[in-house]
Amino acid sequence: MTNFTLHNTDSCPQESKPLLEKSQAAFGMIPGLHAVMAEAPGLLEAYQTVHELFVNSSFNKDELTVVWQTINVENQCHYCVPAHTGIAKSMGVDDDITEALRNETPLADSKLEALRDFTLNVIREKGHVNDSKVNDFINAGYTKRQVLEVILGYSQKVMSNYTNHIANTPIDKPFEKFKWQKQSSNN
Repeated sequence: MTNFTLHNTDSCPQESKPLLEKSQAAFGMIPGLHAVMAEAPGLLEAYQTVHELFVNSSFNKDELTVVWQTINVENQCHYCVPAHTGIAKSMGVDDDITEALRNETPLADSKLEALRDFTLNVIREKGHVNDSKVNDFINAGYTKRQVLEVILGYSQKVMSNYTNHIANTPIDKPFEKFKWQKQSSNN
């Protein structure tokens, strides 16, 4: 197994130093994901930028959580599922939403369930989502803008999920209590 360095502002490449300082200021710590990404300053900068763009999209806090966690669970990200569980709590997202996403059970809100379904279609169809599924999403109350914003959220999660898979990023202490493992589909 290849070991990746969990960088801090002293060990990182010079170009990553202001990016890690930004992470420290935003989160009160340097998240492990950012510490790993600091090895490649362009990746960390791209991740931070896309994260900001997605947070400032037209989705509300529940919808952001649905997109993030749907992707994290589908990609079986050991790091991001716990992290986004904690983030959802800090954003005031109802625990029922988080638990349904973590456990892949139906969401009580049909509009949020439509968002999860559409997000899964984008992932599983590798963007080749047929018109009827796009129209189902729009008919559930979403917009063409939000069709494209799901792709923005997926872009962010590809960077984080794949980095965590390859680097086996350790879960940050504040999120260890939310540790997660994909449920077996064998009943």
